[in-house]
Amino acid sequence: MAEKNKDLARAEVADFQKSIGGLREEVGKVIVGNREVVDGVLTCMLAGSHALLEGVPGLGKTMLVRTMAQALELQFSRIQFTPDMMPADILGTTMIDEGAGGQRSLSFRKGPIFANIVLADEINRATPKTQSALLEAMQEHRVTVSKQSYTLEEPFFVLATQNPLESEGTYPLPEAQLDRFFFKLHVPFPGREELHGILDRTTGIDAPEAKPVVDKKRLLAMQKLVREVPVARHVQDYAVRLLQATHPEGKSLDLVKRFVKFGSSPRGAQALLLAAKIRALFEGRFAASVDDVKAVCLPALRHRVLLNFEGEAEGVKTDDVLLAIMKQLPDTE
Repeated sequence: MAEKNKDLARAEVADFQKSIGGLREEVGKVIVGNREVVDGVLTCMLAGSHALLEGVPGLGKTMLVRTMAQALELQFSRIQFTPDMMPADILGTTMIDEGAGGQRSLSFRKGPIFANIVLADEINRATPKTQSALLEAMQEHRVTVSKQSYTLEEPFFVLATQNPLESEGTYPLPEAQLDRFFFKLHVPFPGREELHGILDRTTGIDAPEAKPVVDKKRLLAMQKLVREVPVARHVQDYAVRLLQATHPEGKSLDLVKRFVKFGSSPRGAQALLLAAKIRALFEGRFAASVDDVKAVCLPALRHRVLLNFEGEAEGVKTDDVLLAIMKQLPDTE
């Protein structure tokens, strides 16, 4: 790389870090702790993809998404999923309009999916038919209604939440839709000091609020920079071997052969590399490393590795399987 290009890269990385620092600071005014979850959501947005947040009620998942939309100055839409919701409630529907002269015409009324950040709250409470309405939007960034396609405005993110405790009246997400989420993030229960911070901010007179710090144009430029980060061949090869090691067939661990039904799809490798690039930029580096791939492995693959009946009966966690694979897998081969 020429010296001028190196200087330009350093400047772009510095600007990237400054923007991320501003976002973290603004989100931190409202959201207490959960730095890993905040960075995970930011990573999904910078990759131009979607996030699935899992945690018990009351942990601030909805507030986090709303705050992120405020800090990014993006159009925000919330969809509260319920069992009686239909696809048209998400996508929109064609209506008959009657003009002043009595003439009738068809017009499309856009649904809440037409926003930059869409919060799919308690997504597992809707039926599979309604959940599937998100599939085309998440993958193609467009929707089709009555044979007519409508392109969604960029940037476009779906941030979905689900409650892992309550299974009554819920519909587990199909594997095809789970695979379209870039990360699956576990939102942990806050500690003692964090609980004090939450109470201080939410039980007083002044409610904290995030201000816009990054606009749409800047966010799209940051997404472009992510794609320009180089990845050495041995780093990419590690991501490929890590993905292959999640499949029970072939040269895999006995743990994988025993408890895993299906390994990750190729989208898992794409998520590993893009997230590794973003983590490198977070730390001020313009090249991704094997350690970056390892650091993003769990949120990138935990929802893409499916356990068999024995694994579920034994209470095996996909995180444990992935950690065992990384422990045994050499950095280079």
